Amino acid sequence: MAHHKSAKKRIRRNERRRVINKSRISRIRTFIRKVEEAIESGDKKQADAAFILAQPEIHRGVTKGVLHKSTAARKLSRLSKRIKALAA
Repeated sequence: MAHHKSAKKRIRRNERRRVINKSRISRIRTFIRKVEEAIESGDKKQADAAFILAQPEIHRGVTKGVLHKSTAARKLSRLSKRIKALAA
């Protein structure tokens, strides 16, 4: 257990941030799951719509610091590639 006032405050702040970050990551995963479900169903139009909604959410994760820039780019690239494959 922390003894310094600043360390106790840091523990409280870390817990608040953990809850916020957890909800952000969960939200991003939900959007990605919706895109993947649309891809699995084979509906390109629905997959495109879900992807358009997921993009800003993933980018927001980068700006808020819960995702690395490269991770977001990789996830978006792979989803986009799978959606394009539906057309063929």
